[in-house]
Amino acid sequence: MNFMKIGALARTVIAGAAIYSIASLALAEGSPQVKFATSAGDFVVEVYPDKAPKTVENFLQYVKDKHYDGTIFHRVIPNFMVQGGGFNTTYAQKPTRAPVVHEGLQAMEKGLRNVPGTLAMARTSDPQSATAQFFINVKDNGFLDPNVQSPGYTVFGKVVSGMDVVDKIRLTPTGAGGPFGSDVPKTPILINSATLVK
Repeated sequence: MNFMKIGALARTVIAGAAIYSIASLALAEGSPQVKFATSAGDFVVEVYPDKAPKTVENFLQYVKDKHYDGTIFHRVIPNFMVQGGGFNTTYAQKPTRAPVVHEGLQAMEKGLRNVPGTLAMARTSDPQSATAQFFINVKDNGFLDPNVQSPGYTVFGKVVSGMDVVDKIRLTPTGAGGPFGSDVPKTPILINSATLVK
């Protein structure tokens, strides 16, 4: 009788562990990670296709196409955000695909907001203009979240390791550079590569 109870318990524990492993695997597969190797150090971002599917698909395609390799962080504001992914070291803008559909409200409703460490799409005043450029929030930028007066900016991921590198980038001295009158790192911060690691 005791052996039967132990056997049943063991089967229950094994089944539970298998279900947990499958759920963990599904979660891991659903949250791709990208490693950015930069001249300031490396950091890793995790993106959420379940919350901003078209934005994540767009971003990952640029990663796979090696679009970000050789680009710079061209806009750095220490109490706001760091932005990159669009210009090379000579400040030439890299060609992009058509803009991705704006998913700011959808992502916010699923819990993604412009808080420190989150990754969002950069765009012009047109909400439907985001292509390849992204920014990392370095403070709580709630005013960038969608609201009744503004469509906001689509958050689609977060930094999961190397936030110290992002802090190093945000604190770099800035000034004029290329076509920009301000906020450009005086020592260029280069994205050597962006690689899908998970």
